[in-house]
Amino acid sequence: MRAQSQVDVGLAMPTLALQRWVIDGLALVRSFNGMRLVSDLQFANNDVPTQIAQIDNMLGKGTKVLIVAPIDGPALAPILKKAADLKVRVISYDRLIRDSPHVDYYATFDNFAVGVLQGTEIVRRLKLPEAKGPFNIELFGGSPDDNNAFFFYNGAMSVLKPYLDSGQLTVGSGQMGMDAVSTQAWSGVTARFRFEKMLEKTYAKQRLHAVLSPNDGIAIELLQALKLKGYGTGGGHPWPVVSGQDADVQSVRSIIRNEQAFTIFKDNRELALAAASMAQAILTNKAPLVNDEKTYNNGVKAMSSLLLKPVTVDVNNWRETLVTSGYYKDHMFR
Repeated sequence: MRAQSQVDVGLAMPTLALQRWVIDGLALVRSFNGMRLVSDLQFANNDVPTQIAQIDNMLGKGTKVLIVAPIDGPALAPILKKAADLKVRVISYDRLIRDSPHVDYYATFDNFAVGVLQGTEIVRRLKLPEAKGPFNIELFGGSPDDNNAFFFYNGAMSVLKPYLDSGQLTVGSGQMGMDAVSTQAWSGVTARFRFEKMLEKTYAKQRLHAVLSPNDGIAIELLQALKLKGYGTGGGHPWPVVSGQDADVQSVRSIIRNEQAFTIFKDNRELALAAASMAQAILTNKAPLVNDEKTYNNGVKAMSSLLLKPVTVDVNNWRETLVTSGYYKDHMFR
């Protein structure tokens, strides 16, 4: 008979501060409840020592599988070595845990495709290549300690670079590359501070046409800065095309108001179920389902990955994609 405190699966999520991680965590718990497996869900407040301590506590409860969305993947190497010594299997969730051999599987959306969708939609809305241009665009990236941020940025740039090379798109600030455009801890406030200086210096006398924002939390802050500069108001410039990701409620409302142009939706319920099914397979000595063995390398080895498909959401399909599907309730947008 197992101890009352023993759990089957430990769920280490980064923070409660972003809505999407709350949804992920609760969806994982529901999935395991349906499988009659005991899970332990912990949020680490974006603090690496806290996440390490939480994982250590899970190991102490007899956890056999860890599902970890890391804050700083390389920092987890020692605790994952302990997990491996205890024969605990590790699934890296959404964010890839780098620089450790003790990561068994990776469950995520196709993150390069997220960036491709963002870049493609910006190109479509600016009517490139038929529009004459040039059009001004500014670039923002996610946190440099999040491996996904580089996939998002590189995916977008794979679409935007030809137009930048031809001069049809211009980065007025000159700030390009993740070393210049990344946003530590995905902080919208940090991104807004950088953006406000940019608007003051570069766009005092010229219009900004598009902003590559990696996620919704950053997009909302950038939109506030734009509004203070007269964008989207009767006497100012029209809203630039501002991208996003995660389909946060606040951004969906902004999209409905024709402010934020679009977001990229990754149905966390699908990802949670996929990761839960991988864990269930491990616990029953079966091979988890994977569909990619080459795309993601964590710096030590190529990862056996399960990649899901993201979709673009805008004013035309938000209700069908987010409300009719049951992801959100209709009253949230009235």
